[in-house]
Amino acid sequence: MIIKRLITGFAVAIFIGTVIWAGEPWFMLAACLVSALAAFEFYNIVTSEHIQPLTYLGMAFSVLFVINARSPFAATCNLLFTLLTLVPLIWLIFARNKDHSFINWGWTVAGVLYTGWLISFYIYIRDMDNGMGWVFLVLSSTALSDVFAYVVGSNFGKHALASSISPGKTWEGAAGGLAAAIVTSVFLSLLFKLPVNYWQMVLAGTIIGAFSLVGDLVESLLKRNMKAKDAGRLLPGHGGVLDRIDSHLLIAPVAYYLIILVNNQGWLFK
Repeated sequence: MIIKRLITGFAVAIFIGTVIWAGEPWFMLAACLVSALAAFEFYNIVTSEHIQPLTYLGMAFSVLFVINARSPFAATCNLLFTLLTLVPLIWLIFARNKDHSFINWGWTVAGVLYTGWLISFYIYIRDMDNGMGWVFLVLSSTALSDVFAYVVGSNFGKHALASSISPGKTWEGAAGGLAAAIVTSVFLSLLFKLPVNYWQMVLAGTIIGAFSLVGDLVESLLKRNMKAKDAGRLLPGHGGVLDRIDSHLLIAPVAYYLIILVNNQGWLFK
């Protein structure tokens, strides 16, 4: 299992690094692919006898939210949220099975927000000044926080962090992940010559490490509620795409607004 995790992790890292460096249209296409796969796995997890979300409609909206991040008009975002609210409701009126319609509507919308809407913030970050450096920093800090939390927790973890959600998580692992996020954030800010000082990046690394852990716990809670072990099997040793990006989802909007504050660009999307 360790060998599979390492090989898969290395392959994913090369793929992500390549599309970030290559820029457009590859970064957008990769984000759309990830959002579609993550949405599919989300709906697969929650589907049951009483929950039948609109899987393919949700996947389409998830991709649309990523694409919409490139729109120069704020009104398109409002339009997309309006359509996300109305279209599934209208769709369910004409569905053959109308039992649990509002539950299905709620899960359909939740899947789009959890995947497409959150992933779209990486497009906003990539389009900023020094966008490539910022994306590398956020993704790398989150990924290494994940790795070190697992390594430290597996070898030295003794005190459970959230046993009711994920029994394997420990305070020792969380500390290791936090330290990795801080060190990586500081190092990459210097490597890419980002317009921040040392203490700003220590704080940013701390926040990234904390939200990386929270993102992992959120998906663990989802799988626990739905009695699922993994979101999928696409990535050997890691499970599904959603299992791999769970920490990254919550980080994206948080990182975006942190960068906005640092750059003093105001609170509007570019």
